[in-house]
Amino acid sequence: MMKLDELYNRALNFEFLSIEEGMFLFEHAPLTELMFIADELRKKQVPHGKVTWQIDRNVNTTNVCIANCKFCNFYRIPGHADAYITDMDTYRRKINETIKYGGDQLLLQGGHHPELGLDFYTNTFRQIKQEFPTIKLHALGPPEVAHICKLEKMSHHDVLVALKEAGLDSLPGAGAEILVDRVRRLISKGKCGADEWLDIMHEAHKLNITTSATMMFGHVETLEERFIHLVRLREVQAKKPENAKGFLAFIPWTFQDVDTLLTRIRGVHNLTTAEEYIRMIAICRIMLPNVKNIQASWLTVGKQTAQICLNAGANDWGSIMIEENVVSAAGAPHRFTSTTIQNAIREAGFEPQLRNQQYEWREIPEAIIEQVVDY
Repeated sequence: MMKLDELYNRALNFEFLSIEEGMFLFEHAPLTELMFIADELRKKQVPHGKVTWQIDRNVNTTNVCIANCKFCNFYRIPGHADAYITDMDTYRRKINETIKYGGDQLLLQGGHHPELGLDFYTNTFRQIKQEFPTIKLHALGPPEVAHICKLEKMSHHDVLVALKEAGLDSLPGAGAEILVDRVRRLISKGKCGADEWLDIMHEAHKLNITTSATMMFGHVETLEERFIHLVRLREVQAKKPENAKGFLAFIPWTFQDVDTLLTRIRGVHNLTTAEEYIRMIAICRIMLPNVKNIQASWLTVGKQTAQICLNAGANDWGSIMIEENVVSAAGAPHRFTSTTIQNAIREAGFEPQLRNQQYEWREIPEAIIEQVVDY
């Protein structure tokens, strides 16, 4: 019979707990004890004790997509009247705005466009870097890389090398959802499978491309499948070259269900409570002892829950997201500015610290313009 105290001690020693042990903690540990263990691990891994945050903008390359994910309201099929491909004039305007707001990065993602191959992305990256050399590109994600590989009949390695040479700075953990193919067949059949997602991330780590990882939960997955997801990420992180950062951050977020096909056709609703999300954050810190930064998803769970997560293992608040279209289209209503994000962190009892994607600290630019947000 598993004992909580033994599992707590092993967790505090940064041991890899098994799927069964993690599930036992999730289902049987009192929330306050789970939060305490995760908070102790956070203090060891991030001893400065500050809560980091970022200023960047999510810009979508295109909304044309053939992946047909059942949780996405953002995409349009090829030929749709609302379909677009972002042009350079739009990038210029949005990047200049981002710089005014103090931002240093674009989170550049989009749909699986059937006609946009490697040249489109490398040309776009080079043009942006040529005109805005200080802007970082946190771009694409394993499903988009896999899509490019299929279009071009190229290897993951060769596509990632070309993207890096063109200006890719880091790879977001997009499209992970749950890294179990049973789940992926139900919610995102058109995207790469779990193995390919993980293989692309491992290849990125070998090329010293920093990445993040995500988990979208609260839909059709079982509890065991959440833990399989965490263990698979941990295994890939354990294989990274010693000098590589690998997965520098992990962001678990909840399925947003407003008007999605998953809700309308399959009747799947996000029933995740605030307590379950906090418990999940704590478990992520415990199950991922080789991933340094755990981010609370204020975008999907809101300010108060995210604040509690800072005492449950999370050490990062993410970005103010000057622009975010995909998750918002499925009902995420929360918004922050540079001022309100810092206030929220202080209210939770922590000192806010602006960072970049590599988790290096930044000074807040003096000439920053406060973004206006409609609540």
